[in-house]
Amino acid sequence: MNRNRLLDRFLRYVQIDTTAVADTNQYPSSPGQLYLGALLVDELRKTGVADARQDPNGIVFATLPPTVSHPVPTIAFCAHLDTSPETSGSNVKPQVIENYSGGDLPLPGNPHRVIRVAEHPELAAMRGRTLITSDGTTLLGADDKAGVAVIMEAATWLMEHPEIPRGPVRLCFTCDEEIGRGVEYLRPEMLASEVCYTLDGQGTDTIDVETFSADLAVLRIQGVNIHPGIAKGRMVNALRVAADFIARLPRTTACPEATEGREGFIHPFELRGGVAEARLELLLRDFDTATLARWADLLRQTAAATQAAFPQAKFELTITKQYRNMSEGLARDPRAVAYAQRALERIGRKASLASVRGGTDGSRLTEMGLPTPNLATGEHSPHSPLEWTCLEELIATVQWVIALVETWADSGQSNECAE
Repeated sequence: MNRNRLLDRFLRYVQIDTTAVADTNQYPSSPGQLYLGALLVDELRKTGVADARQDPNGIVFATLPPTVSHPVPTIAFCAHLDTSPETSGSNVKPQVIENYSGGDLPLPGNPHRVIRVAEHPELAAMRGRTLITSDGTTLLGADDKAGVAVIMEAATWLMEHPEIPRGPVRLCFTCDEEIGRGVEYLRPEMLASEVCYTLDGQGTDTIDVETFSADLAVLRIQGVNIHPGIAKGRMVNALRVAADFIARLPRTTACPEATEGREGFIHPFELRGGVAEARLELLLRDFDTATLARWADLLRQTAAATQAAFPQAKFELTITKQYRNMSEGLARDPRAVAYAQRALERIGRKASLASVRGGTDGSRLTEMGLPTPNLATGEHSPHSPLEWTCLEELIATVQWVIALVETWADSGQSNECAE
């Protein structure tokens, strides 16, 4: 593929502000997502993808036509246009570090922010490669514009090289994945494919085959507001009640700061309000879906204990389902993972299977019946101003996508698609 074109794509895409906005009913939640989606449609059409379009919800769809005459299952690739609201994605200034010589990476926009090897040990394997960071004042946006750039470059290369055998290949770019709404307006039948692959993973040559199951908890606390000068015995400060509730939650177990591997957690991540009313949002996460009910029960017990300490406060706790562990759905059609492994083998590499402590659009798509594992796409430290990526890892993922297209084309010729 074209190395410089891939780099240029990525640098252009990350400079478009597509930060998701949680507190809105609009979809997509930010205008930059519509702008980037329209740009991708224009670029795809220029490569000859005639059906590239952006639907009324901002989701981009396109189809690469087959180059083989024998029946081949249709496959799809998906990435999301938005970036995390946890760190600003406005006015991103990407820094390109050619031939990285090793050592810590100070970020020029903020002298207090340094990507340290001690905290990012994967940097030790990056000597001589091309790294890309932000200037430290924003995130970079490799999550998931690395995936967007990889799919776009692979699609362009495939259209430029019709001699590469392929069946029908669907492309999809979703919106608002970072706020849990990525497939709100997407259904498997809209992709009309047998399997899908999200390009939204960390590192390289890794297939995420298992994710957290996830629920969202919202606790609303109603206090009693009165002028603080006459508040004795009368005021119930909803913020103080919320702080008491949070203090009662586990701090050495069952929280992100104290868990790893397959351990789940409760994560209070946003508190808003004032004396009269407060709203607390919490993430419930676990690989074992049944454990989510245990976390919900713990929240109810904690609310009851806090209520006892503040009897005049009123509590309302709601739990909303978000997504489920994709492992069970992938087991129903093992080809999705097996062919991704085989594709790497045909280019001399070996895949690692991983459980990811998070979720993707693929979690929901798999739950809805479309097997959708997630492929590593060169992301490192996402959602952070210390986020970075490696151009060689992006190139490696483009190679993987092309090999995957060829592998599925081979399956049709050998009648493996009937498995």
